[in-house]
Amino acid sequence: MTGKTRGWDIVSGIGITALAVAAARAVETSRDDGLVRDPFAGVFVEAASPPIPMPTRSEPDAPDHVVWDHMSRFVGVRSRFFDEFLTGALASGPGQVVILAAGLDSRAFRLDQPQGTTVFEIDQPRVLEFKDQVLEARGATPRCDRRVVPADLREDWASSLGGAGFDRETPTIWLVEGLLPYLPDDLATTLLDVVHGLSAKGSVLAAEHFDDTRPLRDDPEVAELSKRFSIDFQAMLDQGGTQLDPGKYLGSQGWQGHGESANALSQRYGKPLEGFSAKVFGGNGHYFTGTLEG
Repeated sequence: MTGKTRGWDIVSGIGITALAVAAARAVETSRDDGLVRDPFAGVFVEAASPPIPMPTRSEPDAPDHVVWDHMSRFVGVRSRFFDEFLTGALASGPGQVVILAAGLDSRAFRLDQPQGTTVFEIDQPRVLEFKDQVLEARGATPRCDRRVVPADLREDWASSLGGAGFDRETPTIWLVEGLLPYLPDDLATTLLDVVHGLSAKGSVLAAEHFDDTRPLRDDPEVAELSKRFSIDFQAMLDQGGTQLDPGKYLGSQGWQGHGESANALSQRYGKPLEGFSAKVFGGNGHYFTGTLEG
């Protein structure tokens, strides 16, 4: 199997970013003290056969070991946060889950979920197609009622979600991971407006956001890494600099919650960020959790 599907290529552009995140999750999974366990992450990397080698485990003697070590720790912290949020939200029973820009996320397959849970994964059609091909070849079975929703989040994705069986009257668990930093404020605002409009009282949400995209966009070390791995952060990230705070924005619409920095989160997990991950993501990256009060 290759990473190419009907003209779309997971080893370039946005696709290779999703693949790099999967590689980082695989590296973190391989550690004895890893913050996440994702048995499918390395499988995606191997199936895609990227032209620039990406690791699937921690290799201390590899040339780019330090880079992947720092990156995988950040991805591990982020993944652990969303894993804990989802399992905590489902602790009281089955629910309706929506993962926006699901990418190569495999929570529907790797996390235990109450019987009756429905997980909707929204992303570009060919992203989901590649993922489904790999998972099918692996013989993977979801631990929930998993429903893929091929849709562009810049368009009318709410209709596609409804067509997949989403129930507006049921409280929803929303996961917004690795998405908002790539959206300008107007698109981020529109996205959150749609989420709010679809949310019944009692819905909960977790979202990642940056205070400012410029550290990631302009840092010389990140620029060098972008060149080495053919990931054009400058083109992908919001060019406006400071970003919309989802906590403040949703707070004005009745959502109550709190935020935590990536640095604080990593310290709480006992795995402080290091190197460029600490410099670029540590104090700049934030995680918001909120509930739409009745």
